[in-house]
Amino acid sequence: MAPKRPIRAGAFPRAVESPAPRPPDPATLYAALDLGTNSCRMLIAQPKGSQFHVVDSFSKSVQLGYGLETTGRLSRSSMQRTLNALRICRQKIARHKVTRMRLVATEACRRAKNGKAFLAQVQRETGLDLEIIEPEEEARLAVISCAPLVSTRTEQLLVVDIGGGSTELVWIDLTKVPQRERPRAIMRLHAGFRADPGPFQAAKVVDWISVPLGVATLRDQFADVENDAARFALMSWFFEENLSAFAPSALEQAREGFQIIGTSGTVTTVAASHLGLKRYDRTKVDGLRMTSDQIDAVIRDYLTLGPEGRRNDPRIGKDRQALIMSGSAILQTLMRLWPTDRLSVADRGLREGLLYAQMNADGALEDVPY
Repeated sequence: MAPKRPIRAGAFPRAVESPAPRPPDPATLYAALDLGTNSCRMLIAQPKGSQFHVVDSFSKSVQLGYGLETTGRLSRSSMQRTLNALRICRQKIARHKVTRMRLVATEACRRAKNGKAFLAQVQRETGLDLEIIEPEEEARLAVISCAPLVSTRTEQLLVVDIGGGSTELVWIDLTKVPQRERPRAIMRLHAGFRADPGPFQAAKVVDWISVPLGVATLRDQFADVENDAARFALMSWFFEENLSAFAPSALEQAREGFQIIGTSGTVTTVAASHLGLKRYDRTKVDGLRMTSDQIDAVIRDYLTLGPEGRRNDPRIGKDRQALIMSGSAILQTLMRLWPTDRLSVADRGLREGLLYAQMNADGALEDVPY
């Protein structure tokens, strides 16, 4: 047996370090910020084909609308929490040298007596210029963000965005749009629900509504009801009452080819609970289709857990546990009213809609390949 040869220094090739990936060109970047009643969220992304690639993101529960139902004003502590979050957003925008952005505020700033004054303070202290958008634009942005999830077989579409302070519903008739064109027709709604589609087949918006009840505002309406099940039942009834005028004639027609897409933290949390995810995974949730029975089973489980059990349930999360039952009341009510037993889950919303609209306006996206 030959003697072992000593290993000399340098006998193994030196590992070659891969060059660090180049940071994206700031000229290709877009930012979208959504300041809602409960959360502050931001995405920084660059166009990639007909979609976009997320470069950086931020999400924080700031509870800006806490106490708004009682006082009609944004509280000092809520505004301070929000300012702290917005400073982080400003740092991220500066770090990536983003120059193209759209930063919006929704229901809490629309309703608060000091909403505009607060945004002026935000501009002074952070340099971020946020605009308050109207409910129709909020609904429109939620709709176009969901375009990739629209089935080519869909003839009647309902998009539901359950926010912190309001819930937007948009009913769209696609029967006159060729099947392969239907997702693209949804994307063209970024120009407005009544905009001229030009030479293209149009998706017809039959009706839309912004109900001034979201997960935070609906919860606050019944905060004094101690019994968990009774509070849930009252929230469901109250939301249904506020929805009674929406699309009554369209409801009778939508029996075939109906699709409902839900976008919100409530919908994605219910989906994650259904899947048993201890750690949230967007790739498993976005685009998932759930049946009414599956949704009802999750909500029954939430009620069985009670407030303490929900606080400790990793599927729900600390930021969502106080709001999950009001959101569930909205979701279950919608599934009971509409003629379908399936919901398409969308982990996307206002930020994605803002990005699509900006990129589309600049011609930075390729045609949607459907």
